[in-house]
Formats: sequence, structure tokens, C-alpha cells
Amino acid sequence: MSKYFFYIIIFFNIFINNVNAQENTMILKLKDGDVKIELFPDVAPKHVERIKKLADEGAYDNVVFHRVIDGFMAQTGDVKFGNSSNKNFDLRRAGMGGSDLPDLPAEFNDLPHDRGTVSMARSSDPNSANSQFFICFKPAPFLDRQYTVFGKVIEGMEHIDKIKRGEGQNGEVTDPDKIISFKSL
Repeated sequence: MSKYFFYIIIFFNIFINNVNAQENTMILKLKDGDVKIELFPDVAPKHVERIKKLADEGAYDNVVFHRVIDGFMAQTGDVKFGNSSNKNFDLRRAGMGGSDLPDLPAEFNDLPHDRGTVSMARSSDPNSANSQFFICFKPAPFLDRQYTVFGKVIEGMEHIDKIKRGEGQNGEVTDPDKIISFKSL
């Protein structure tokens, strides 16, 4: 009887781990293909909760990558001014807005800003993250413990690499690429 109990426990653990993995996986649809992102609720629970809420409401659909710096990162997520299908869309103001939800307290952690890291954008106030986020093209260790890492690209980084780059020091993009959709798996 204990042998069967052991197998039941193993099966249950595998099932729960699989459910948790799917619950914390997002699909970011871009013009060049799908990007699978693993979320890290254990180190950034409030940020993960916010991203999932906005994504599952469709708030990120049609939001542009307003700031893209070659060799650094691609930034998106301004659901107020950056949604190209919304009446408030204003490319000149994209990057200045967020959601109607309150800003989040920082959840800085020890995860490095490596290639494929997904991290929250913020102003100079560490507790100002709201809806904007960025994905690193290359390691950016100078951001470690300064911005909240909440996820990582686990498939499809080649599609992130194809996002249209911006110009100038700030990486402002004219005619930017956009998120087609962003949803939980």
C-alpha cells in the first residue's frame, strides 16, 4: 500500500508543478512570432500579478515598443499613451503613461539582467513601476538590484531581436513595432 501512496504523491507533485509552470507562463505575440515568457512570482509577486492582470484584460494588445536601444533593450507597456488602437494613442507621449492602477512598490531581487530578462520600467522613484516593462537584448548588470526582474524569455528571443530599433541616445522609435497580444498560457 505504501508503494501506491508513493506513486500518487509523485504524480500529484508532477501535476501541480506543471499547472504552476503553465500558470506562470505568458505568450507575447509579435509580428515575427510568439515569445514565451516565464514569470517569477516567488521574487516579484506584486509585479507578476500586475502583468498578468493587465495582459489577461487585453491592456497590452496593440501597445508599441516606444523605446528600443540596439545592444541594450526594448521597452513597451505604456497602456495609456502607447496603445496604437486607443483614442489616447500619442507616440510623442508613449513612455510617460501607465495603467489606472496604483504604482507598485519595488521588489528588487538578485536575478541578473541577462539576455532575455524581463524587468519593470520605472521613473527615478524606485516605487513607480506601473505597467511598462523592458526585455534585455544583452546582459545589463548595471541594472541589477535597481529594477524589478519579474520574468525571462524562455522561447522566441529571435523574435525580440527583430523588433525595430529606435534612434538617438534615448532609442525613440518612429513607426514602432507593437505587441499583437500578451496572454497567460
